[in-house]
Amino acid sequence: MALSSEMRKLANKWMTGQSFPKRLEWAEIEGLRGWVGQRVDFQFPIVAIVGENGAGKSTVLQAAAAAYRSTTKERYASDFFPDTPYERIAGASIRYSYRQGQETLVRSIRKPSNRWRGNPERPERQVEYVDLRRIQPVGARVGYAKLLKGGVTVGAFTQFDQQRLQRLSEVVSKKYSSAGISVTSAGDDKPIPVLKVGDIQYSGFHQGAGEIAAAELLAVDYPKYGLVLIDEVETSLHPRAQRRLMRDLARVAREQELQIVLTTHSPYILDELPPEARIYLMDGVEGKTVVTGVSPDFAMTRMDDEQHPECDVYVEDGRAAVWVSEMLVKADRDLLVRSKIIPFGSASVGMSLGLMQAQGRFPRPSRVFLDGDQSGAAGCVVLPGEDAPERVVLEALKAASWPDVARKINRGPSETIDACDASMISGDHHSWVTTAADRLVVGTDVLWQAMCSSWCDHCATSQDIAGVAEPVREALLQ
Repeated sequence: MALSSEMRKLANKWMTGQSFPKRLEWAEIEGLRGWVGQRVDFQFPIVAIVGENGAGKSTVLQAAAAAYRSTTKERYASDFFPDTPYERIAGASIRYSYRQGQETLVRSIRKPSNRWRGNPERPERQVEYVDLRRIQPVGARVGYAKLLKGGVTVGAFTQFDQQRLQRLSEVVSKKYSSAGISVTSAGDDKPIPVLKVGDIQYSGFHQGAGEIAAAELLAVDYPKYGLVLIDEVETSLHPRAQRRLMRDLARVAREQELQIVLTTHSPYILDELPPEARIYLMDGVEGKTVVTGVSPDFAMTRMDDEQHPECDVYVEDGRAAVWVSEMLVKADRDLLVRSKIIPFGSASVGMSLGLMQAQGRFPRPSRVFLDGDQSGAAGCVVLPGEDAPERVVLEALKAASWPDVARKINRGPSETIDACDASMISGDHHSWVTTAADRLVVGTDVLWQAMCSSWCDHCATSQDIAGVAEPVREALLQ
């Protein structure tokens, strides 16, 4: 899916290099919750950390919060990583690089034995941490039940200004006449969202979970040049609301030159972000791996166990996935049945996965394929043809006069040849299949699969098929 206009505007401002004077550029975490020095790079104003439960997503947020002396609420690494009766933290460190204006500096906070060191040297920045307490319904939160008993009176009410009210209405897709956050005599630490639709007012005790989540997220002050950390940003929001929230955050990040780091399990959140803003934390047999630039499909497939394949086959995108599928079927249908094909996104992600493969760090048999226009890399197999899949398949089929394609899509031979030939006039090979499919009034995926099948039957050499099938076969034999 193409980026929204708000996300494109944010990307354009970021790429000028003249904005966002305060940035956390990267963090290395050592000796905390299974981290052994892995580095997380923050390459976009909004970065999403994704991974299975326990992969370390919240640890990244907490390390980022601990890296700064916040001008609002002071937080320390000891707040997030305390000693308990069950474990003691020692030999831990958070090393990080940050930018102040045109200067880039590296600092660390560390706990070699009994106490954390390096706190006074931390840079100053306003940090807002939105944690998981908002997930609970208001009535279930600790201490809130007594608000319903006699003797508690309503205190200050902070009403949303018109802009914030409009943002809430757009995210939830509901016209609010007013909204805000109230406190009571029970204490300022127990805020309650209060919304009004027309003349009907209702508090967080009677709101839907999505309304509470959106209201409390938008109630956060997003400070100029600040760092905002949000745990499980999609909580209780339906897919359209998730997309609208991300676009709202993109606009606020651009206007306030904010840095936002969030965690998620949602493909809709990931789909709103460019590849460099998606970071997957992967647990393998030898610890954690940080993979930047993953596709939403890759992330969701890694976290979903609905299928039970014996081998994971990683490819660059959906086009490569179909092509590899047809080559596996041509060699031995059982190879495809026993494999899960996972698009990973950019070639750089494939190279990171290939390195994991070379080092034996996947928990089960895996193979990583790069498109033919990529150079070989450790642990990777390069697909046939020394070019992008569309170019390899369509150019070979054109030279052979498009054998069998018309029959597979139930169209006339002449119109099929004319449409496919005409589509290749464009210099952008990514558009060829879509252009031909539009002319033939057939689904793009249907046409591409027919082309890949015809290529396997009429154009591929035995070496082409074996070059894909044999690595998968070898993995299944492990």
